[in-house]
Amino acid sequence: MESQLQAIEQPQYVEESFLTELFQSIKQNKSALAGCIVLLIFISAAVLAPYIAPYDPYHVDMSQQFQKPSAQYLLGTDMFGRDILSRIIYGSRISLVIGLVPTIISMMIGTMLGLIAGYYGKKTDYIIMRTADVVMAFPSLLLAMVVMYTLGASLLNIFIAISLVNWAGTARVVRSQTLVLKEKEFVEAAKIMGVKNWVILVRHLLPNCIPSLLVLFTLGIPEAIMAEATLSFLGVGAQPPMASWGLMASSGKEFLFMAPWIAIVPGVAILLVALAFNFLGDGLRDALDPYLKQ
Repeated sequence: MESQLQAIEQPQYVEESFLTELFQSIKQNKSALAGCIVLLIFISAAVLAPYIAPYDPYHVDMSQQFQKPSAQYLLGTDMFGRDILSRIIYGSRISLVIGLVPTIISMMIGTMLGLIAGYYGKKTDYIIMRTADVVMAFPSLLLAMVVMYTLGASLLNIFIAISLVNWAGTARVVRSQTLVLKEKEFVEAAKIMGVKNWVILVRHLLPNCIPSLLVLFTLGIPEAIMAEATLSFLGVGAQPPMASWGLMASSGKEFLFMAPWIAIVPGVAILLVALAFNFLGDGLRDALDPYLKQ
């Protein structure tokens, strides 16, 4: 009985060398490795922003407006004479936080609902999945705009808007995996031994969903960053004078022919971060998908 209990306590399909194998697989994937390097650069810039930013990102100096990229201003200045490089560095804080926090919240909601729907089934499954269908029936950006117009433009409301519209996809993936896992022998053995349902969900089913959740997480972050940038570009996200990449691109579009760097630089920053997360997500998928392993 004790040996059976120990076997049940160990999550299935999760090896002790999981992290080591994952790291080695990413090292061998050039695009995933490049994505990691780019992300490390932006994360380091966000953390060290007060120390590496050459100027105050909010300091207005009208005598320096529309300065072209030069040795003094590496990426030029905007219409208010603010250094664009400094604003890009500080803007990485906003974009990364908005990418991480709503994605974590939406994945927690989606994972919990997916586990419950897949494990309990019947009416519970029906209610949760039909709610997910309603959420997924609307374009996520349109739904986020409705939430922002209802709650008002602020960073907190951006968190709420993105979290509310992105949980349905995670719930569907976790539910499909739970439907398969709950038929496995280790789950049946746990039920026979009287293990509580919530323990089965947390200690036996959830760990086996982690590989898929890691991939969804890395792919969900750029979606959140793009959503924030789009909302800010449309004027319902971050508000001036905040150093948001989307807001910077929006304010620079009026001077696209006179000072194109104002809009292009934040657009390139958004593109680099989105590509980096997507490359990392593809690398994780290749590393964790058993059908792609030799």
